[in-house]
Amino acid sequence: MKKPLWIPSEENIKKANIIRFISLINKRYSLKIASYDGLYRWSVENIKDFWKAMWEFGEIRASRGFDVVVDDPIRFPGARWFIGARLNFAENLLRFRDNHLAFIFRGETRKLAKMTYAELYSSVASLVHPLRESGVVLGDRIAAYMPNLMETAIAMLASASIGAVWSSCGAELGPVAVLDRIGQIEPKILFTVDGYIYKDKTFNILTNIEKIVRGLPSIKKIIIIPYAEEKPDISNIPNSILYNDFISHEREPEIRFEQLPFDYPLYIMFSSGTTGKPKCMVQGTGGVLINHLKELLLHTDLKREDRIMYITTPSWMMWNWLISSLSTGATIVLYDGNPNYPDWSAMWRLAQDEGITIFGCSASYINYLRGIGAKPGNVYDLSHLREISQTGSPLSAEGFEYVYREIKDNLHLNSISGGTDINGCFAAGTPIQPVYAGELQGPALGMKVKAYNEKGNPVIDREGELVCEAPSPSMPLYFWSDPDGKRYRDAYFSIYHDVWRHGDWIISHSDTGGITFLGRSDFTLKPSGVRIGSAEIYNVVEGFKEIADSIAVG
Repeated sequence: MKKPLWIPSEENIKKANIIRFISLINKRYSLKIASYDGLYRWSVENIKDFWKAMWEFGEIRASRGFDVVVDDPIRFPGARWFIGARLNFAENLLRFRDNHLAFIFRGETRKLAKMTYAELYSSVASLVHPLRESGVVLGDRIAAYMPNLMETAIAMLASASIGAVWSSCGAELGPVAVLDRIGQIEPKILFTVDGYIYKDKTFNILTNIEKIVRGLPSIKKIIIIPYAEEKPDISNIPNSILYNDFISHEREPEIRFEQLPFDYPLYIMFSSGTTGKPKCMVQGTGGVLINHLKELLLHTDLKREDRIMYITTPSWMMWNWLISSLSTGATIVLYDGNPNYPDWSAMWRLAQDEGITIFGCSASYINYLRGIGAKPGNVYDLSHLREISQTGSPLSAEGFEYVYREIKDNLHLNSISGGTDINGCFAAGTPIQPVYAGELQGPALGMKVKAYNEKGNPVIDREGELVCEAPSPSMPLYFWSDPDGKRYRDAYFSIYHDVWRHGDWIISHSDTGGITFLGRSDFTLKPSGVRIGSAEIYNVVEGFKEIADSIAVG
């Protein structure tokens, strides 16, 4: 019999957003759902009703409502969602315009800044008019080569406000990697910085920008935010202008939000590029919005009084996910730099000082702390912390146990897994279920997730491929430069032709309803015909104190 590491209290359950959602469902459809398992089953058996309820619960702002939730809930790729609706992504993220803090920014050891929701709206408005004056029209691409700054989020929101398509790369990438990505989508505008700070060292990237601009004739204007220096010399970069010289200084500017179809392009996200140039995945305005609202409100239990942070850069989809927290009115803590500088305690000092309630990180970060024997709970006041969200790669059972032993014994360890492809999760946690070591609490709502064997049959309590048997709104609209959809279909539908194969190797547990992730199925090893996930190897290797780091290679 498995013993849970954490059981939510009755008080926590009572206060959870998901309980309000269940009440809405029960009242609307005359049901008696009383658990997450019951809600999940209903969500995948009644896909139209679930997403319709999520639209209402997320209080999505739209100038025109939808006529049809989905035209065909079993066809994918190609299912069309919320047909007839007109909305704007940025307008939904800027629904709060008061003096509640929207952002707290910390930049390693040097910088601190704060911004209210009222100031955020004004900052976005000050960018919208100059972008339109620069010739940006619907469908134009705006790219960023930026660290995790408030200005990065402001530029994205301005882009979405006017119906441009946003794509970003972190400032840590070199010029070749940037060109491999944004070079494919031919952006008209580039937002960037003069440099960034890492381990208290300044890295000037102006020469990188020169190379990028030479390789991208589509760029008409480069907007540079001074970050490493107060007054950088940008004279060698053609068509460049400093951020403060570009923005409008009009008092109390207003934003005219373009009202767009639900499936209008919002983001272009990039695959890792392990085989050739990264794939450019185009994701829709409404699909990203409603999926992020589902994950933030129901799975993360995010509330307005929360302060949420993720260790991320704009190169990773968790940045997009994190910024969507604005739609709930919560405060986002942005961190730029090395999370372990000047030592392992940097993030926990930040969590203490800023009263972070939801702390997001990767499995590798937790494994690093475990490997050096760090004990954050003994050193810092983490009384505000109620949830750790973890993703990026599988976290071992020992990693789960470490969190509860050395960080805090009474919090929700919300381990999640999905992908850049869907800008969200296939499996996630819930604040109303127990947490078991090494297991994600269950499949995400509305995601018809199964484990398949090599013959395409569902399996349980044994290893299998993660598949999704029904479409969801945040799946890519299409791939860039893939007019007949072949690359899209080949990426997800070449193995099991009627379902999405994601490429993860998992076990679905019948006793707990949880899911253990064993690594990427593409990277599983197969000695003597037995498939072994890379996570299974790491879990053993990490037990040897003599080994600092390792990699499993077929």
